[in-house]
Amino acid sequence: MDFATRRRRHALFLFFFLPGIALSSWVTRTPDLRDRLEASTAQMGLVLFGLSLGSMIGILCSGRFVSRYGTRPVIGAGTGLIVASTAVIAAGALTSSALLVTAGLFTFGAGMGAGEVAINVDGADVERISGTTTMPTMHGCFSLGTVIGACAGIAATAARLPVHWHLAAVTLITAAILWYAIRAIPAGTGRSLPDETRTGRSKPQVWKDGRLLLIGAIVLAMALAEGAANDWLPLLMVDGHGFSAASGSLVYTGFAAAMTVGRFCGAFFLDRYGRAAVMRASAVFGALGLLVVIFSDHAVLAGTAVLLWGLGASLGFPVALSAAGESGPDETARVSLVATIGYIAFLVGPPALGFLGDHWGLRAAMLVVLAFVVSAIFLAPAVGARSPAASAGDQRR
Repeated sequence: MDFATRRRRHALFLFFFLPGIALSSWVTRTPDLRDRLEASTAQMGLVLFGLSLGSMIGILCSGRFVSRYGTRPVIGAGTGLIVASTAVIAAGALTSSALLVTAGLFTFGAGMGAGEVAINVDGADVERISGTTTMPTMHGCFSLGTVIGACAGIAATAARLPVHWHLAAVTLITAAILWYAIRAIPAGTGRSLPDETRTGRSKPQVWKDGRLLLIGAIVLAMALAEGAANDWLPLLMVDGHGFSAASGSLVYTGFAAAMTVGRFCGAFFLDRYGRAAVMRASAVFGALGLLVVIFSDHAVLAGTAVLLWGLGASLGFPVALSAAGESGPDETARVSLVATIGYIAFLVGPPALGFLGDHWGLRAAMLVVLAFVVSAIFLAPAVGARSPAASAGDQRR
């Protein structure tokens, strides 16, 4: 791997790491935000609807922007919105304004929806160039960011640090990361040729690919499992199992740590056992963890089962994206489509759980997530049996 590709890969690690910190920073403070806003579960669902709306706009625009401008400007603009969002949420917490918090979450969703699709397209290109299994490690950096952000959130909660000061510090840190990393991303990646852009011939072919749609169904299920935990796990532990706010954040940190371990160890298992077997095992672990969290009344057992939930959800997204890139011609369109489906589930699906949770409780609402994860067990063969590294090795031979 040459120096430029290595530097580009390290920059992508940072671009996965940054939204992880930003996301977990406000997620771990959701009990405090709820108290500052004096909001019910349903009202918090409405606040999180800003995240859904922004996500939909960002996701639906991302593929078009990448095809027209390439990944670099989309990554820069999307990540810049994530940085700005933490400042807006901080202002909402300071003024106890639900409108400002909603606007901040809208900005976060738009930035993550647009930027993360572009980052995944760029990451798939790096994986293709290097011929090594890289996507799980890149997504592992996102999970590592959530662990570090969650630990900082727990410390801030325990120290009773006001939410606005906590998020102001996060804004400065993420801005510095963006300024440093964007310079290593080359221009032009993912940009379509002019005749392809005018005719749009690749899109119908992609949408008609049955295997690709099955891969999209898998990533929808696994991304929903990850997103549900990121949005609701602290409140699920507090309201559903009687944890304190600090303990609920600690359980969320355990989830993020399990995600991190699963992703950083994923390349070893993928190269040894193949994608289909690893995907099926991941879905089984995730389903078992969710089953215990939903039905067990033993708080410690439920908190421990969150580790299985995190381990199971860890590889769904990166493995599906790698499979999408190899599923046929026009890698950019294929990765963009599957990433779009995944981020819709990750960012838009969880807020809807809040409305179910207000009627039946958050534990019962997670039955929807469980049903999707169980379906991924049976759909796992769609990702294929072989890893990207193995395929690259065959091509070299």
